[in-house]
Amino acid sequence: MLNSLSVFLEMCSPGLLGIKDKGMVRGEVLLLKFMRLTVSAAVLLLSMPSLAWGTAVPTEISVGNLSIPDLEWLPVLDPELPPLGEYSKFIPFEQELYPERVTEGVRLVIRLSERRVYVYRNDRVQTSYPIAVGKEGWETPTGQYEVMQMQRNPIWEHPWTGELVYPGPDNPLGPRWIGFWTDGRDLIGFHGTPNEELIGEAVSHGCVRMRNQDILSLYALVDLGTPVTVEP
Repeated sequence: MLNSLSVFLEMCSPGLLGIKDKGMVRGEVLLLKFMRLTVSAAVLLLSMPSLAWGTAVPTEISVGNLSIPDLEWLPVLDPELPPLGEYSKFIPFEQELYPERVTEGVRLVIRLSERRVYVYRNDRVQTSYPIAVGKEGWETPTGQYEVMQMQRNPIWEHPWTGELVYPGPDNPLGPRWIGFWTDGRDLIGFHGTPNEELIGEAVSHGCVRMRNQDILSLYALVDLGTPVTVEP
């Protein structure tokens, strides 16, 4: 088709049409120029089909051995904007930060003399952690118990003054609380501590203190009802 238009363009020249410039009427000259301009524009558009139809075609710029698309020709996509009042498909809901617990077959054994708690899964030791236990006169009670309370970022209440200490680096309970014993008035359980240097000692009022990173790990391994055995 381009060849045909080129031939037609040549035929529109004054010589082939048998018209002399000096003898032409002004209107004929203008008509001839218009015809040549129209055909030239058609040839240009057909030689660049992608531009004629408004489709951006990426070109490439060579840099060394790399070919990089010319971004000037890349199509620009308008981002999809959410309608007012509809956001769920655009903003994902916050994901659960804690993995699903697999606590089947898990039990805890505290050995006070070793200052250590063992995590058993199906009667095999999965892991163990060093602990601090009750001091003289406040010994951690021995026996068979089970996890009855679990609390993230607990608030500690001073047993004598009633002062509340909120979650933070100075909270005596650390980042987690796992309760397993009560006499109806007092509670005993696992918890973190701001004084990790005392782990391994008998210094508490009966509770089982753990390093903060360890109580976080233990918290992920147990659930309400997990058996807890405290041995001498």
